[in-house]
Amino acid sequence: MTLLVFGRSGQVAQALQTICPGATFLGRDKADLADPAACAQAIHAAAPWGVINAAAWTAVDTAETEEAAAHVVNAAAPGAMATACAGLGIPLVHISTDYVFDGSGTEPWTPDSPVAPLGAYGRTKLAGEQAITSSGAVAAILRTSWVFSAHGANFVKTMRRLGASRDSLSVVADQIGGPTPAAEIAAACLIMVQRLRDEPDLAGTYHLSGAPDVSWADFAREIFRQTNLPCQVTDIPTTAYPTPAQRPANSRLDCTSLTETFGIPRPDWRVGLADVLTALKGTQP
Repeated sequence: MTLLVFGRSGQVAQALQTICPGATFLGRDKADLADPAACAQAIHAAAPWGVINAAAWTAVDTAETEEAAAHVVNAAAPGAMATACAGLGIPLVHISTDYVFDGSGTEPWTPDSPVAPLGAYGRTKLAGEQAITSSGAVAAILRTSWVFSAHGANFVKTMRRLGASRDSLSVVADQIGGPTPAAEIAAACLIMVQRLRDEPDLAGTYHLSGAPDVSWADFAREIFRQTNLPCQVTDIPTTAYPTPAQRPANSRLDCTSLTETFGIPRPDWRVGLADVLTALKGTQP
């Protein structure tokens, strides 16, 4: 029996391939999340001991105009996966997001905090959580934030590229959250799915984000500090950088229950950043 992972090219899926090469990874060619029935069929065909869903519609702005398509990928497909897992009696770990919250206040969101998504992406991810919870599967939902790695498109790679060619950048300073290395999310997912196999009572919703909480502007400053780039960062408000989808101002996540239940502490994202920048060394910004 194998561990089945939905996703192959995404940041967390790439990290999982590094730490769990023996798992079976399904890309879009093998299981397209736009076809929920095919996802369920893939689980039944593989008969795995557990499933991790590391695939999603993550184009936040595009979701505003293509919400129906995003809903299939982020809600209907995970629901179908969970129903299949429930039928086979195997655990599921699903990655969700801080976008299920409205971003108000300054206190960290707990897994039990009231949900109120600001936009289409958050609504579709919340619908996915609800579908999983109602499926009866032994499932853990892991909400995370501000994911970065040496793969794919993310804030670290964007800042590294722009910082190499500009003297200064204006970066949003009134959105606060915890940058999270994809490698830490992958490691947490693996621990969680293994524990759930033997301890189904651990099913539930958990949070994982890097520490300490920072603004995007301060995140950028640390990227430039570690890359020895002289690019200066000017703080700007969210209103000065409009986007189709509204971003949460407060993305702080309370990760206490994850640490208490699974022994997984909040990672220092600055250490993870150093690892990512080492991996990127020698590549074109």
